[in-house]
Amino acid sequence: MSTQGMEASALPKTMVTDWSRVALLTAASLASAVVALFLVTILWMSLIEGAPGDPALTYTLANITAMFSDAFTWKVLWNTVLFTLVTLTVSFALALPLAFLMERTDFPGKPVVFTLMTTALLIPGFATALGWVFLLHPRIGMINKWLVALLDLDGAPFNVASILGMGIIEGLSLVPVTFIMTSVIVRQMNPSLEEAAFSSGASVLQTVSRVTLPIMWPGLLATAIYVAALSFAAFDVPATLGLTARIFTFSTYVYREVTPSEGAPQYGHVAALSLIMLIFAVLLSVWYRRVQKQAPRYATVTGKGFRPRITELRGWKWPAIAAVTFFFIVSQLLPLLTLGWASGLPFLRQPSPEAFAALSLNHFRNIPTELIRSTIGNTVLLMLLVPTLTLALSVAISWVVLRLKVRLAPLYDFLAFLPVTIPHVVFSLAALIIALFVLRDRIPLYGTIWILVIVYVIGRLSYGTRMTNTALIQIHPELEESAAVCGADTGNVLRRIIVPILSPALLYAWIWIALLTYRELTLPVMLSTSDSMPFSVLVWGFVQASQYGQASAAALMMLALMLPLLALYWILTRRYGLRVGRDP
Repeated sequence: MSTQGMEASALPKTMVTDWSRVALLTAASLASAVVALFLVTILWMSLIEGAPGDPALTYTLANITAMFSDAFTWKVLWNTVLFTLVTLTVSFALALPLAFLMERTDFPGKPVVFTLMTTALLIPGFATALGWVFLLHPRIGMINKWLVALLDLDGAPFNVASILGMGIIEGLSLVPVTFIMTSVIVRQMNPSLEEAAFSSGASVLQTVSRVTLPIMWPGLLATAIYVAALSFAAFDVPATLGLTARIFTFSTYVYREVTPSEGAPQYGHVAALSLIMLIFAVLLSVWYRRVQKQAPRYATVTGKGFRPRITELRGWKWPAIAAVTFFFIVSQLLPLLTLGWASGLPFLRQPSPEAFAALSLNHFRNIPTELIRSTIGNTVLLMLLVPTLTLALSVAISWVVLRLKVRLAPLYDFLAFLPVTIPHVVFSLAALIIALFVLRDRIPLYGTIWILVIVYVIGRLSYGTRMTNTALIQIHPELEESAAVCGADTGNVLRRIIVPILSPALLYAWIWIALLTYRELTLPVMLSTSDSMPFSVLVWGFVQASQYGQASAAALMMLALMLPLLALYWILTRRYGLRVGRDP
């Protein structure tokens, strides 16, 4: 053995650099730095006048002042608040009773309901919103036209192109995520406290108000904050239903300002608008984390004898089945069937023998084959890269936060969670500014698929880290300590112990993130070009051009291409007993 080799072997173990640990810390730091960079970019752009790189660039509060003095900004803010409130009301009014029905009664077919709810989560919001346009738009909606003719009305009775209509449709689309989160709360609540209240002579109303709701309150509040953040940041439903009627929420207003029909984008003004969304998102995120930390105060001790009390529906069983079936028909099946109807007609019209005779596949044939190939290729590349990179970074962040426990661990975890509350349109704007003005001459990212990969990965970090945090917490550190005593470094511990144990959860998360990537519209809508356009933006392009027949055909093709991954997801959930109802 050489002298150098003997010296290296004689070094204490603490003196040998664990390069795997360094790589994990570097990856976690890099991901956190990119999130912070996006946030700083928005703040910076809101405080400058002139283009970045311009020698005449000056710092000013003019953008923020102009934004707050603009009456239309306050109108957009009021629209967004109303939209969020309607969304919350609709989603909770439907999801909470469904959660109690599934968790606390003998409702038959519960696995089918959970499967349908999970599937509904993956249906693109703009697809169902487009179906509702065909049903309830005041000008072309088939139900409106039928009611006007039937009742001899002067105008359409329903208007889905309104804040109320948009909020109801968004609420319906968020019922699945609200249901999954509230069902976990209902499932984990010990019903013995309610039974004690009933034994003491309390009525149902008293028991619910004094026992059930106080126990569930932290979980319900956390769910409400999460759903409020999603609805405040929503783009696809407000854009599909509201843009043509010039009804804006913050996300659609930012999009309109970045892609104006006339003139150049005013990035300073748009950044100032995004700053409001950013502040709101950070406050929601802090509030959400605080509520989560207080949740253990409301925990109930449940030992091996814990059994949730199952109420027999008896004569209410068939009405309950009818109500759940009606929900799925109205919220999902009806708009999708309407998409199929619109995709087969040269123009939208009521069902009739003449309309059935006019059905054809012309809208499918009129979509250029080369365009379909390129968008599918871009989408497949995103679906392969985004979940892989997201989970690699998520494992690194979770390891740093839960195992290394460095001083900045809470900051790493906070920055990883933040993307779930920050509107994706803000991330897209930040990436656009960096690509156009900061990296333009150094790294040409704009117009490539790579800028989409970066933004998608950052946007999915919150989901990835929640999954890896939950899974890693369940692995006792003694396994890693035993391996370290035997001489294994961090890389070997990860490769031979942690990753094999985590593999079912990682595979499940990979497929889920791939499906979310497939349906994503908000992130790429401002960043993609003809060369980097994914399938969702292809559908959106047809909607923007008012080519609703081709938009319907493209949306149906998009849904059909999801089926193989959905089938794989179902196989995994049955094999490993995994469920989406985890801490988001």
